[in-house]
Amino acid sequence: MLRTLRYLGGACGLAGGDFPAACGLSRGRPWLLRGVCRCGRSASTSSFDVVIVGGGIVGLASARALIQRHSALSLGLLEKEKDLALHQTGHNSGVIHSGIYYKPASLKAKLCVQGAALIYEYCSKKGISYKQCGKLIVAVEQEEIPRLQALYERGLQNGVQGLRLIQQEDIKKKEPYCRGLMAIDCPYTGIVDYRQVALSFAQDFQDAGGSVLTNFEVKDIEMAKESPSGSQDGMKYPIVIRNTKGKEIRCQYVVTCAGLYSDRISEMSGCSPEPRIVPFRGDYLLLKPEKCYLVKGNIYPVPDSRFPFLGVHFTPRMDGSIWLGPNAVLAFKREGYKPFDFSARDVMDIIINSGLVKLVVENFSYGVNEMYKACFLGATVRYLQKFIPEITVSDILRGPAGVRAQALDRDGNLVEDFVFDGGVGDIGSRILHVRNAPSPAATSSLAISGMIADEVQQRFEL
Repeated sequence: MLRTLRYLGGACGLAGGDFPAACGLSRGRPWLLRGVCRCGRSASTSSFDVVIVGGGIVGLASARALIQRHSALSLGLLEKEKDLALHQTGHNSGVIHSGIYYKPASLKAKLCVQGAALIYEYCSKKGISYKQCGKLIVAVEQEEIPRLQALYERGLQNGVQGLRLIQQEDIKKKEPYCRGLMAIDCPYTGIVDYRQVALSFAQDFQDAGGSVLTNFEVKDIEMAKESPSGSQDGMKYPIVIRNTKGKEIRCQYVVTCAGLYSDRISEMSGCSPEPRIVPFRGDYLLLKPEKCYLVKGNIYPVPDSRFPFLGVHFTPRMDGSIWLGPNAVLAFKREGYKPFDFSARDVMDIIINSGLVKLVVENFSYGVNEMYKACFLGATVRYLQKFIPEITVSDILRGPAGVRAQALDRDGNLVEDFVFDGGVGDIGSRILHVRNAPSPAATSSLAISGMIADEVQQRFEL
């Protein structure tokens, strides 16, 4: 497994000392997790064999996979918020991607195709509602057709099920109000509430004996300097994880799935901070309920291969609503879901430590256009009208937003594939960082978790 992962130079131990659903629970069953520790265990110091940092869908899936393989070990999961899956998982469009977009033989492609099959199987087994409503990727200009055909060939190489190229008359049969010259029909694409899926992963983890500790914001990760007072285990648990309230957890090994904070958690443990995370906000619009008949399934544009964003699209939701978006604009706060949310630390981090300036210079016109569409509703509607001419400004409402954790290297290059970071030294050899888990990480979560469990088992010799 080691050869399939991308590693970042083994820098650990050399330094000193991860888009939107309306935030909230699913409208269906109330997801109450049994035994969730909100302030740590009753003892002043808790110990685990393995600790997973991060309560999003990737962290929860990984925790579930690890405890299913290693039932004799004690596992704990730490989450800084009071509830699980509130950020990228809880601000997600809910699409189960088929795997068509990604470079053949890349981890993205392999994990997405595998992950989609696993998500459908899991939801069916658990009784979690989903809809395999399909997707059309539509070319509305003649110049887009060669890119569309190339994308179709890529999908075939990736093993995506049921793909076919269709002409105008078949587009109308599938989406009566959609205009297009040619489209790729992706029948395997679906929708689901990913927060509901993530909470089900958490329930599986707890049912198997795992512990979930919320309200535990990690402040420091280091090697223990001495054995805990009164401990019978000596230095069996040599890693100390402290939170912002002074509480600490001890463990043998750590797996971090920190999303928007993956670079800071890595640096905190003495590992490399590269690649840096740059937050991009994606704003969604909502189609008014009386106009939802205009869209039956997912309708996507032909993507621009220069960017990891798939463009503004039409997305049906499990509750029957239709989302339009998202755009992609720089967020001035890592969890900044509103246009004027601002963090001086986050902004300085972006400017000083990432390659953002070079990225902005190279893609200035694209960025300006995205910001213009974010500010002026009419600009976005004019773009949407290329696909469904009947839509007007009066049919649209402003909706929720999410923030994407985009990894960026110092040269201003977007890191597009999954990145896992291991290290050397006392602490580095005991930590595995999931440094970049970009879209489609939710779709791929079960496949990712299997790969992480393989690597943990081999790396830590569990």
